[in-house]
Amino acid sequence: MIITDTGFWLALINKRDKHHVQAITFMSGCREDLITSWPVITETCYMLGRDLGIKSQITFLQLIKSDLVYVSDISSAYIDNIEKLMIKYADLPMDLADASMVILADELGHGRILSTDQRDFQCYRWKNHKPFENLLLPDL
Repeated sequence: MIITDTGFWLALINKRDKHHVQAITFMSGCREDLITSWPVITETCYMLGRDLGIKSQITFLQLIKSDLVYVSDISSAYIDNIEKLMIKYADLPMDLADASMVILADELGHGRILSTDQRDFQCYRWKNHKPFENLLLPDL
């Protein structure tokens, strides 16, 4: 499973996004399931609605309910870990959606992610020391 962040979903849906072509190209060749979290879904819906309107939100939700995407529940048992991560990365700052991506990487045992957030995901570490591998923007 490949972890998917908000920026990836925005790039996939928004034809004007500077990473749209990379997102479409990746999806056309993707043979793995994708995984995301409810905080990412919430953030993505908000940003799509704000920038593009309800049609883009519906398109996104249709993708989420497809067989390609698994939505992970980040339970309340992770709140202590999320708080620690948000404090650790307060200088960026880290939001709930990004913290959920680190939690997912910890749980999955890998940091393979699709994200347009180059700065933050170059800084974040899963299992406290392992870097993320951005499959969407591998050379950046």
